[in-house]
Amino acid sequence: TFDDMSGLLGRASGLLTRQLPRTSLHRVPQPHSALRLLCSSGSSSSDGDGDGKDGDVTAKRGELTSADEPVEATVVVTSEAESSESSLMSIDPSNISALPPVLVFPFPTRPLFPGVYQPAEVTNDALAKALLTVKASQLPYIGVFLPKEGHEEVSGGVGDLDASDDGAEVAEVIAGGTGDGGGGGSGVGGGSEETAVSGAADGALAPPAPLLDVASLHEVGTLAQVTRLTQTPRGVQLLLLGHKRVRLGRPVQTSPVILARVEEAADELDDAAGGGPSLSKAYAMEVMQTIKEILKLNPFFKEQMQMILERSEIHEAGKLADFGAALTTADAQELQEVLATLNVTARIEKTLLLLKKELELSRLQSQISKQVEDKISANQRRYMLMEQLKQIKKELGLERDDKDALLQKFADRIKELHVPEEASKVIDEEMAKIGTLESASSEFNVTRNYLDWLTSLPWGIHSEENFELSRAEKILAEEHYGLEDVKERILEFIAVGALVGSTQGKIICFVGPPGVGKTSIGKSIARALGREFYRFSVGGLTDVAEIKGHRRTYVGAMPGKLIQCLKATGAANPVVLIDEIDKLGRGYQGDPASALLEVLDPSQNASFMDHYLDTPVDLSKILFLCTANDSGTIPGPLLDRMEVVRLSGYILDEKMQIANQYLIPAAKKQMGLEEGTMQLPDDAIASLIRWYCREAGVRNLQKHVERICRKVALKVVQASQAAEAQAAEAAEEAGATGSAAPEG
Repeated sequence: TFDDMSGLLGRASGLLTRQLPRTSLHRVPQPHSALRLLCSSGSSSSDGDGDGKDGDVTAKRGELTSADEPVEATVVVTSEAESSESSLMSIDPSNISALPPVLVFPFPTRPLFPGVYQPAEVTNDALAKALLTVKASQLPYIGVFLPKEGHEEVSGGVGDLDASDDGAEVAEVIAGGTGDGGGGGSGVGGGSEETAVSGAADGALAPPAPLLDVASLHEVGTLAQVTRLTQTPRGVQLLLLGHKRVRLGRPVQTSPVILARVEEAADELDDAAGGGPSLSKAYAMEVMQTIKEILKLNPFFKEQMQMILERSEIHEAGKLADFGAALTTADAQELQEVLATLNVTARIEKTLLLLKKELELSRLQSQISKQVEDKISANQRRYMLMEQLKQIKKELGLERDDKDALLQKFADRIKELHVPEEASKVIDEEMAKIGTLESASSEFNVTRNYLDWLTSLPWGIHSEENFELSRAEKILAEEHYGLEDVKERILEFIAVGALVGSTQGKIICFVGPPGVGKTSIGKSIARALGREFYRFSVGGLTDVAEIKGHRRTYVGAMPGKLIQCLKATGAANPVVLIDEIDKLGRGYQGDPASALLEVLDPSQNASFMDHYLDTPVDLSKILFLCTANDSGTIPGPLLDRMEVVRLSGYILDEKMQIANQYLIPAAKKQMGLEEGTMQLPDDAIASLIRWYCREAGVRNLQKHVERICRKVALKVVQASQAAEAQAAEAAEEAGATGSAAPEG
């Protein structure tokens, strides 16, 4: 019956969802071209895996055909050969008004202009199958429309493809299998045997969700030809060629893909007639001039322009506007404004504005590129010249390789030194190791620093000592008053050295109140012995690494203070003053007091092992002087290794002698006072000590003496400046009197 045939046509096309009216049953009309477009060839666009579904459909149609109806009118959809020869009507694509509803292709990247090629990739299954059907038909045209702003993400599964490497030809899409691994594009909707677009007519399956709503697309788009289409594992890759501007009309189908009618959006010409000046022509000339300037700056546009010119003509102003807009990298919405502008003059004006922006961008890009190239060229030129100079010097014997020079420097350092056998073995091993390392490696820098410390130590170098007691006694008396116990102990040390012929290191600890001269006596002792002096304070010290050094595995590792002392003084027998030893701290890094046990033990420090050097170093020749305010806070094992010399406070007579002999002369010199400028009588000094400076030391007395000298300096400067001012006034008065005498 006609009712059954109408249902069959609805399932085959996916477009007819209702039965034909019974009044038209006397003759089956020619099926609509859109019906054949999406359903005439199911397996023809596949990779040869069709299962004969179309043959079955054709057989069913033949069985349902009535005997009194014309057969040629009933068999509407048969095989591909029949549909290509007799079933499809001959439709001219240039006559857009005669076109059937076309597939709407939402392209979110940028609008497609007429005459321009655009590669794209589709991963949406329904849209990919619809495109396969369109390509297999004799009318492979689709409508390309840009989604409105804010709807770009909705059109998922559609994207553009980059051009080929050389930019002259559009990228070849690689042929692959079907996206779903199945029947290779046998329809749009997929899932049913009849492969309907919007689902079976009986409504057994719900249609898939649409890609986009028609209202989400711009009204003006481009009718494009699918010139190439290839299936890939992800979907399909296609190459589109813009044909004409079209306006989106009434949708025929909205799910799973959109089918809609389109109408041509013709250009509007508003130039003056009668041979007058053409505004669009003037714009066209300026557009061509701007394109030429861009081509000089950006070679990419030259390749793109050649590709477009090979396939289109741009003599007309409207086509030139489309061509210029397609060349730019403007925003998609700005390009859509150009596409939607039907007035040729307004369109080419907008294109000119976009090209001017592109020209400024190309100029800025060219300027940045030139700056970078100039900088790289300058650096490369300098590098090449330095390498040539290095080779020339190497050939002339004026310079050796950096690594060879480094090894020679280390060898020269230890040439005159008496390096112990164990340390010498380590140095030889490290020098052999650094010769095999690359200069850019991190291990090379670690080894170089290690060798630098090993070869910088004063192996076997000792300061020349003076055993003359009178000289030592004179030096000690010049800088310190009193301290007889300390001076006597130093003289004993020198006397023993004179008898033995050499001195051994000792550990002496000065204990006394603040300000009695414990720290300053260290310099005097070093000067009296003729040795180098090094001082470091351990007050508040909590890190053992400050004493014994860091392991070389740590970044920024370095030896401890004692190894630094040997390198700084350049002698193996300096005088080392460890200040504030009673104020040692203790933290999570260890106990520094315990680390000092090895340093201050005469029986152990002959082979002191620093964590960084990891080789024995002799500290037995060092004279260690320690200072403390209270011996009760020094750990017992550490105090047991030191010889304690106690310094009591000064009495009134001693403070007066210290003030007259040391403090007052030093304060006058510091304040710039000349001899005779200030006289401080003994009774004034005694009153100052008795009533203002009654502590055990003389530090507070020194502050008061300096304060008195500052006040005297202020009075001296005030008096001097006042006298200079009076002299200047007198000179001015004398000059004025002399100039007035001749007038009288």
